[in-house]
Amino acid sequence: MNAGARKPILSGLRVVELSAFVAAPLCGVTLAALGADVVRVDPPGGGIDIGRWPVVNGQSLYWAGLNQGKRSVAIDTRSVAGQARVTKLITAPGDGAGIVVTNLPIASWNSYETLAKQRPDLIMVLITGKRSGASAVDYTVNAELGFPFVTGPEGHYGPVNHVLPAWDALTGYLSAMAVLAAERHRRLTGEGQLVELSLADVAIAVAGHLGFLAEAELVAQPRGRFGNYLYGTLGRDFLTRDHKYLIVLALTPRQWTSLGEATGQTRRFAELEANLRLDFRKEGDRWSGRREISELLGSWIADRDLANVGRTFDEKGVLWAPYRTFKELVATDEFSSAANQMLSELEHPVVGRYTATGSPLRFGAAANLPASTAPLLGQDTADVFREFGLDDE
Repeated sequence: MNAGARKPILSGLRVVELSAFVAAPLCGVTLAALGADVVRVDPPGGGIDIGRWPVVNGQSLYWAGLNQGKRSVAIDTRSVAGQARVTKLITAPGDGAGIVVTNLPIASWNSYETLAKQRPDLIMVLITGKRSGASAVDYTVNAELGFPFVTGPEGHYGPVNHVLPAWDALTGYLSAMAVLAAERHRRLTGEGQLVELSLADVAIAVAGHLGFLAEAELVAQPRGRFGNYLYGTLGRDFLTRDHKYLIVLALTPRQWTSLGEATGQTRRFAELEANLRLDFRKEGDRWSGRREISELLGSWIADRDLANVGRTFDEKGVLWAPYRTFKELVATDEFSSAANQMLSELEHPVVGRYTATGSPLRFGAAANLPASTAPLLGQDTADVFREFGLDDE
């Protein structure tokens, strides 16, 4: 098959999404960006996340971003007729159909057991806050996990929340993998199944893989706060002469050597190493000497403008980056469809023209889709009803 005739990697897959907020919608938008037909069902007037900030011209950018490439259907599931319509959408025939993703409360009509009676090979991915089914969101999960007590400046008392809903994001992507894994199992065996995962379990799993939980069990002293220092290695923020912030890291022996060569401080670093009786080729020792190293490095950076520091670091292969605001990022040349094919200029009927993101995955043997505008709430209802034979109900 030539490149022009290639289909998206998930062409032929159909998913019905009953969702709100982040995790389940992110699962759906991830699949839609790869070519799946994702039909999101909301109540007339929108669900609980229809107006979530940020908002432009009365339109939630949050909702628009999480629903790119989907089809939007408005159905009142409080009525028996509405429940019957959604059931028919979910259990419709087809090899790639019969898949539902939800993070909404389950009732008797949309339980896995009830829906599977209509389609025995049904796949349902059910996202909950906690494994028990109890309510929880990213921010409450994070509060219970421990990260707010290692986030923030040294000496700060009390928890510090972070802005990124990391557990929602990870759960959304993991849910997309769950859909594909369960669909593969169905193709091989003919069996459908209920797949359950919770935000809390995802958070605990990641914290476990990164060593936070084993450290808490095995090390007597609890992990403290270290501000902008990167724990266990060398990395932190610095300020240039023209009052620009940048981050500098040395995670490997080669990066450490490059840093000394770029700043002309190889000899002084060696003297410091000897005085502290450390070996800066080791990450742990660079961590132990982080304050002294940062004092030398900070003085060198403070005497130079960002452009000069950047050129020097790039020439020597130093690992670094400037700090940017969101405003500064979107004003750069690299944030354009010409520089990055993941980005597309879209025209939204309410929001206006803006740059949207597609899938970061790039397939060599399948079509890679550009980003597409999110539908307006319910705009595909009539088309979907006709397609599924619901227009006469």
